[in-house]
Amino acid sequence: MPKKALFVIDTQAELVSISSTAMPYGARICEVGTKILNRARTQPAKELDIIMVQHSDDPEDPNATLLRGNEAWELALPPREDAENERVVHKTTGDTFESNPTLANDLKARGVTTIVAFGVQSECCVRATSRGAISAGFEVVLLQGAHSTYHNQETGKSAEEIESEIEEELQAIGVQVIPWDKYEF
Repeated sequence: MPKKALFVIDTQAELVSISSTAMPYGARICEVGTKILNRARTQPAKELDIIMVQHSDDPEDPNATLLRGNEAWELALPPREDAENERVVHKTTGDTFESNPTLANDLKARGVTTIVAFGVQSECCVRATSRGAISAGFEVVLLQGAHSTYHNQETGKSAEEIESEIEEELQAIGVQVIPWDKYEF
C-alpha cells in the first residue's frame, strides 16, 4: 500500500509564534497545523510518516536568527516523543531534499510515494521543498490555507498574493493544491 509523508515545514517560533517576529498569519499556521496534525495522528503509523522540518541558519552569518538551540529556532509544532512515525529532519537550505541527500531514498525505502506539505515560508522553503519532492519522483500535495509568509515590502505583495502565486506556480509543475480542511489522509 502506498504510504504518505506529512512535511511540517519550518514552523519555528520566530516565524509563527513569537509575536514580535512572526509572519502576519503565523497564528493561523499554528492553529491549522495543530488541526492537521491531530487528524494525521489518527492514521496508522505504518501508513503515514510525520516529518517536522527544522531550518538552521549558518552561525557565521551575522544576520542569522534561526540558530540551533535558541528560542527562535524551536519548533512551535514539535513531534511527539513517543510516536515511532514522527521525527525531525534538519536542513540548512530551502529544499529539505537538497540538505538531506539520502532523504528521498530513505522515504522510498519506507514505501512513501506522496509528500503532503504545509508550513512556512511559501515562496522559500515550502516552494523549494515541494520542487525538490517533485524532482525526487514523489507525488506532492500542498495544503492550501496551511502555508504562508511575510508581506513583501519591496514588491508591495501581500502574504495572500504570494501564497496564491506559489500555489499556481507549483500546480504548473504537477503539485496538487488541496484545501487543508478537505484533504483526507
